[in-house]
Amino acid sequence: MSGEEERADSHFDCNDRERAAFEAGIKMGTVYHQFIGVPVNRGSVADLERCIESSVAAQPYVVGAKVTIDRAVLPSEGGVYGYASLSGGMLSVEIAVEYGQARVRAAMGYVEELDYPLMSVRSVEDI
Repeated sequence: MSGEEERADSHFDCNDRERAAFEAGIKMGTVYHQFIGVPVNRGSVADLERCIESSVAAQPYVVGAKVTIDRAVLPSEGGVYGYASLSGGMLSVEIAVEYGQARVRAAMGYVEELDYPLMSVRSVEDI
């Protein structure tokens, strides 16, 4: 652990598993609150998915990120008005965070019965 990480770690009173889960939650909130409302169309959707993945991967402790945007809700025709605004219901996100001796896999996806883009912890493992 670097000196910078040790200084940051001194502000936490939790174990590695709890810290990894905290870090995963922060990353999910970042995805949702930074990208909702972004214009997207069929020509830009793959680029936006990679952009979100790269943005998440730039954050501390992220070891994997996969973003998929539901293309079925995008307008099928181009033209001046052929785009949609990204919504939480369009996103499927999976991330992996490693902190110390713990790995957390978290996900976000639309849950129809809740009518909500739910963020959840999928697994917590010791590594």
